[in-house]
Amino acid sequence: MLKGRRRSKDPTQGGKRAAPLDTADPHVAEATTAEEGEGGRARGVAVLRDALRLLPDAPGVYRMLNRRGDVLYVGKARHLKRRVYTYTQLGRLPIRLQRMVAETARLEVTTTGSEVEALLLESNLIKRHLPRFNVLLRDDKSFPYILLTKDHPIPRLAKHRGAHSVPGDYFGPFASAGAVARTITALEKAFLLRSCSDAVFSQRTRPCLLYQIKRCSAPCVERIGAADYALLVGEAKSFLAGREGGLRAQLQAAMAQASDALDFERAALYRDRLKALAHIQSHQDINLEGLDDADVVAATAEGGQVCVQVFFFRTGRNYGNRAYFPSHEKGLEVPGVLAAFLAQFYADKPPPPLILMSHAVPQQELLAQALSTSAGRKVELSVPQRGGKRKLVEQALTNAREALARRLAETSTQKRLLEALAERFGLEAPPERIEVYDNSHIQGSNAYGAMVVAGPEGFAKAAYRQFGIKGEAGAASDDYGMMREVLTRRFSRALKEDPGREGTGWPDLVILDGGKGQLTVAEEVMAELGLTDIPLAAVAKGPDRDAGRERITLPGRASFMLEPRDPLLYFLQRLRDEAHRFAIGTHRRGRAKARLTSALDSVPGIGAKRKKALLLHFGSAAAVARAGLADLAKVPGISEAVARKLHEHFHAS
Repeated sequence: MLKGRRRSKDPTQGGKRAAPLDTADPHVAEATTAEEGEGGRARGVAVLRDALRLLPDAPGVYRMLNRRGDVLYVGKARHLKRRVYTYTQLGRLPIRLQRMVAETARLEVTTTGSEVEALLLESNLIKRHLPRFNVLLRDDKSFPYILLTKDHPIPRLAKHRGAHSVPGDYFGPFASAGAVARTITALEKAFLLRSCSDAVFSQRTRPCLLYQIKRCSAPCVERIGAADYALLVGEAKSFLAGREGGLRAQLQAAMAQASDALDFERAALYRDRLKALAHIQSHQDINLEGLDDADVVAATAEGGQVCVQVFFFRTGRNYGNRAYFPSHEKGLEVPGVLAAFLAQFYADKPPPPLILMSHAVPQQELLAQALSTSAGRKVELSVPQRGGKRKLVEQALTNAREALARRLAETSTQKRLLEALAERFGLEAPPERIEVYDNSHIQGSNAYGAMVVAGPEGFAKAAYRQFGIKGEAGAASDDYGMMREVLTRRFSRALKEDPGREGTGWPDLVILDGGKGQLTVAEEVMAELGLTDIPLAAVAKGPDRDAGRERITLPGRASFMLEPRDPLLYFLQRLRDEAHRFAIGTHRRGRAKARLTSALDSVPGIGAKRKKALLLHFGSAAAVARAGLADLAKVPGISEAVARKLHEHFHAS
């Protein structure tokens, strides 16, 4: 079996106030080896003792690295020298830390101005390097927000992820994109604000369907004036910020006034807005009077795993919840895991003024100071013992226990499937990493190869890879050639990055979507690269591509089929279908990108800005090509000289 350790990137040296220790500095001591056992522990201790001689007794962050340069552990300390000294006292360390010291071949230190700065730097370094002896929060998705734009005279509502670089007001975070979509739909009904893009808005000549179903006031065709639209924007902003005031009373009065004037259509509009407001306010699962902006964070442990459940409350409204399963070394208590989780969770997102927790955490006051420094305002960490806030924490705990129970059940099932796979395929042990390969193209065009990864915890989407087929040796014209190119590129690079095959990026099983031909290609590639010990398998679709009649081919064995109701067959189908889904999606994205490459790209002097202006004005590259010289010159940003160049390019005989 191929097992190893994570390979990290180059260590970060910290921020402005950090004073890093250079690798040539006497602070950095190296050892030639760091194997487990007495010898390894003694060498690790020697490394730390050599470093101690010149370590400052100041706040900062220390990083323990093995002989390959992988970051094993990142820690912070108020007194670096005293903290590192504790690692030399092996008899007082748990087995987990003794193993870490045994692997330590180098120590790197970054000093900071305070312990709070050290904590903030520690969180950032952990998220960057993912050291295996730290508690790790694997959260690669940013939270969605609702954006009310400010960069257009007629603001729009939109869902937004990522950096808040677009001018406007942001409301959130929401736990899921679905929660944002439902809220935007309700807000459209309540405030009749547009959600279309600026490009679509500028091209409208008549109201769209949203106007017909009373979810937009059609400012694009001036069915509402700019001043009246601005009033709607103000109402929506106040509502989202929690300043509802007398909005409901105003709408009720306006509805009554319209009804008295026999303007029943206008009265119905106000009625629908009131119903939408009621819908938004009623669809809140958990609420608490007096709770404004807060996160409720509850953690529970079972079976060696910890689940952390986070509920988001903004302006007194529940914006949903999400479960996390941070990885950690066995033996860590829930409070320690929760403290590490909070530091990493808020490392790249603003914390709310109040965080309600299920457990008191180590160095809680220091963590609160660090979060306050990061947010630029006071952040309170609290463990409520009674009342409504405690009920919220209990509710979050219940959700955490249920999520962890589901996770353990799924993990148990996955474990049994991997054991069955190992037995049926003749593997030495259940695979920790399975790589599945598939290709997608249309008659050789926009050809892509795809790799998906699965293991004991299911699909590891962060490890997925796509390969744009370059067409070498006819690879883009046949499946065998594509498979050869993909496997050659993938494993040649792996050998270059990790020639000793000591990292975790090596598969314990490679599955190919195909039959004997694909398997033969894979065997040839592996033989050329000297990787003949990696198990291979091919899974071919059944006759007429029927699911349930797949034929499995292993090297040196006759192909076979599994029983139609065999759970292992369903598992292999799921792996193959995920690879197929990813390959098709990659191909479609590539095809769409190719379509965007228009004839305008071949015109000298036409950059992205002018191209966008032309496409917005004419609607398509074909329309630009047909346009006359006078029409081209009317486009904003297109001078007469550029218009003439365009016209000559498309109309040259």
